[in-house]
Amino acid sequence: MSQPPQLILTQDDLKKIAAYKAVEFVESGMVLGLGTGATAKHAIDRIGELLRQGKLVNVIGIPTSTKTHEHALSLGIPLSDIDTHPVIDLAIDGADEVDPDMNLVKGRGGSLLQEKMIEGCCKKFVVIVDESKLVDYIGGSGLAMPVEIVPFCWKFTTSKLQILFKEAGCVVKLRVLGENGNPYVTDNENYIIDLYFNKSIGDLRAAGDAVLRLAGVVEHGMFIDMATTLIVAGELGVTVRNKC
Repeated sequence: MSQPPQLILTQDDLKKIAAYKAVEFVESGMVLGLGTGATAKHAIDRIGELLRQGKLVNVIGIPTSTKTHEHALSLGIPLSDIDTHPVIDLAIDGADEVDPDMNLVKGRGGSLLQEKMIEGCCKKFVVIVDESKLVDYIGGSGLAMPVEIVPFCWKFTTSKLQILFKEAGCVVKLRVLGENGNPYVTDNENYIIDLYFNKSIGDLRAAGDAVLRLAGVVEHGMFIDMATTLIVAGELGVTVRNKC
């Protein structure tokens, strides 16, 4: 007897599974931080669907980017901001990297400043990823760790970042758009410098503090000790881990 064909899940399928699992934490009456990116979009879609079905009511969303704001509005999700709601019940967002201690790299989509401001004032921060985002250490994927900087004398700030992480074999690059090479500009009219590490940068808090002490730096993409729950979707299913 032949076996039924095995279902092969794409990376986007896994993101959707993780996102839907995260939305199970959402309750009526909550103020929600709405993340940015492909994984968070699935969660926002699900929240919109539950609102239309009447399974959720009186939910207020706090978007972390212009893109998320526009998408949530299109789904009829009521929106506000942290000036009006300085305490958020729950935030749901993806991550670009997650280390074994649930520290994160975020911001490859460009919204790290607003994400950190909003997710830093929530009672519960649920991070949703597929298993490809798990790393042994921050920077371990070999992909970018973003730093948002002011445009003024950006080359000077970039050189300071390069020197700061010299021991980690750091390569720094201004994020640009398309073939014309124009700088990528964030929602806050800033630039992003992407840092690429060849090895671990060690103490993350010390590294993050050192970055923030550089004049010209606005924020970095290391989200240290912020996640309270991690949901990982993989070929073998979904795992939920809570911060000890």
